[in-house]
Amino acid sequence: MSAAEVETQPQQETTNGTVKYDVPEIELIIKASTIDGRRKGACLFCQEYFMDLYLLAELKTISLKVTTVDMQKPPPDFRTNFEATHPPILIDNGLAILENEKIERHIMKHIPGGYNLFVQDKEVATLIENLYVKLKLMLVKKDEAKNNALLTHLRKINDHLANRNTRFLTGDTMCCFDCELMPRLQHIRVAGKYFVDFEIPTHLTALWRYMYHMYQLDAFTQSCPADQDIINHYKLQQSLKMKKHEELETPTFTTSIPIDISE
Repeated sequence: MSAAEVETQPQQETTNGTVKYDVPEIELIIKASTIDGRRKGACLFCQEYFMDLYLLAELKTISLKVTTVDMQKPPPDFRTNFEATHPPILIDNGLAILENEKIERHIMKHIPGGYNLFVQDKEVATLIENLYVKLKLMLVKKDEAKNNALLTHLRKINDHLANRNTRFLTGDTMCCFDCELMPRLQHIRVAGKYFVDFEIPTHLTALWRYMYHMYQLDAFTQSCPADQDIINHYKLQQSLKMKKHEELETPTFTTSIPIDISE
């Protein structure tokens, strides 16, 4: 296992000059890149919980350690401890939480500050539900109907953001729904363009403004996989092999905005 690029540990200096950590340390084990086996992979749930926990680390309610695991060649200590379990895996004071729903529940109920992330909003929950399914259908079917279904869904999200006129989905502070939605939007943007030349329309200005704000946040940029890893994630699902020159490419991250954003 290897430590990811991020380790956020709030510190407090004591009177004698020594440093101690005065908040619980949480470890999140995530899937590594399927290209190099070390950097962050393109698992959506891994990024979602990475973002949740990063926000809490920024608030200094926890310290966060993120570890990547190459699931194509899992190290012996990982196999010994977790057998066939796939990340994300959350470890809190020696307790390992292995299932997505249990991880969410643990963050909400047992991690300091976590409760505030999990806003109750049925409208938003329904709004972002099944977005990822529409992406996968578009990539598999590659037809106009599936493109239109995804476009219709994105338009609904755009209209919601325009009507609420807030920076994020439920207000001007981030919540769990943003940590769920933005990684999916990034996959739509990167994989959609690569496989079927799909682009989020520029006239969805509220959606692009939302993505612009998300791109400014460390919680997203520190957890975001490289474009190449997102692409390879779907190549593997379609039993396609990555070309050698693609494996050697310097990782790139698509975070540009195609429209002028006025604050």
